[in-house]
Amino acid sequence: MADKGDGSRPLPPPRPLDAIDRDILQILHTDGRASIRSVAERVHVSRANAYARINRLIEDGVIRGFGARVNYERAGQGASAYITLKIVQNTWRTVREQLRTLPGAAHIALVSGDFDVLLLVHTPDTRALRELVLTRLQSIPEVLSTRTLLVFEEDELDMES
Repeated sequence: MADKGDGSRPLPPPRPLDAIDRDILQILHTDGRASIRSVAERVHVSRANAYARINRLIEDGVIRGFGARVNYERAGQGASAYITLKIVQNTWRTVREQLRTLPGAAHIALVSGDFDVLLLVHTPDTRALRELVLTRLQSIPEVLSTRTLLVFEEDELDMES
């Protein structure tokens, strides 16, 4: 069984998704509060079939959870930034655990290229962002350097089928 990569329970091997599964994912990505009945009607299957498919997608780790799409500025988090980090080789897991504890951390990714980690953060203002970068991030011993890219405007795209 494959590991989720976050230290929780192992996942079964992935099963192929058919067109109905992809349609269900699109619907739930757009509206995580859609009822089983609504999903079933929109993908033309029974409620029992829709319920079973959604549960299978959850069990397989395809659906990782349900949540609100937040307008961070209206929620008092007016400064957003992508921060690139160069880290000491082979310290990803240690760094990831420390980044998860940062206030406002929204997305963490190990990437290839000129830097090792891409971090998305939302903070109340640029002063809080400065504090996060200069005090919290740069005090992590495994972080060799950071680069901050301010987000001026963002738009969340809907998942395509």
